[in-house]
Amino acid sequence: MARYACKLAYDGTEYSGYQVQPQKRTVQAVIEQALTNIHKGEHISVTASGRTDAGVHAKAQVIHFDSHLQMAPSNWIQALNVHLPNDVVVEEVSEVAEDFHARFHTTGKEYRYYIHHGEVPNVFRRHHALHIKQPLDVPAMQTAAQYLLGTHDFSAFCASNTAVVDKVRTIASVSLHPNGGELEFTIAGNGFLYNMVRIIVGTLIEVGSGKRDAREMETILASKDRAFAGKTAPAQGLYLWQVDYENNPF
Repeated sequence: MARYACKLAYDGTEYSGYQVQPQKRTVQAVIEQALTNIHKGEHISVTASGRTDAGVHAKAQVIHFDSHLQMAPSNWIQALNVHLPNDVVVEEVSEVAEDFHARFHTTGKEYRYYIHHGEVPNVFRRHHALHIKQPLDVPAMQTAAQYLLGTHDFSAFCASNTAVVDKVRTIASVSLHPNGGELEFTIAGNGFLYNMVRIIVGTLIEVGSGKRDAREMETILASKDRAFAGKTAPAQGLYLWQVDYENNPF
């Protein structure tokens, strides 16, 4: 039995999130079905670095699975992609140590969120960026984002129905800048809470729209209360961009 790690990208538009759910199309379900096909009907379970919600995309999700089949990484890539739908692609495969764990061995993640703002929506980005018609004060948003740097209790930026008790996370870098006619928000840290990035983006949009002062971000963090933060931004602009490991498997 060997353990394999895979780096995959997917367009989350037509999925009810990553994790398997009854009677719903999920990324995990189509990957496990592909592996079942390759293994002639034997069910193979996969473990991911983390979940993504319905409509959220991934540029570099990482999963692992165990198999008794011995194949070169290039053959695994070809076999998996033959059996996967065209909105999920395996880009890299590596045989890893038997104790490698895609979720528990992560050391950090990077997410990106794209905002297209202007009078006319971009029809080709409707599933991949959030369109906002009104002008945004980007410098104010950049100022507000800097308050997120460092180690904080991010309870105010976590969905209220989460079961996670420890909400302290460390944000290593954060930026917001124009990119190809859109605003690209990038945030990297040692971990993220449920809906954390989308709530942060929703709050930054309120700053950019003039509904909040940039300095309120510090007060929101200190409150540790979800009610103080802004609305949760829609899913389609969010991408899991990178997953880090101490010993990169690829």
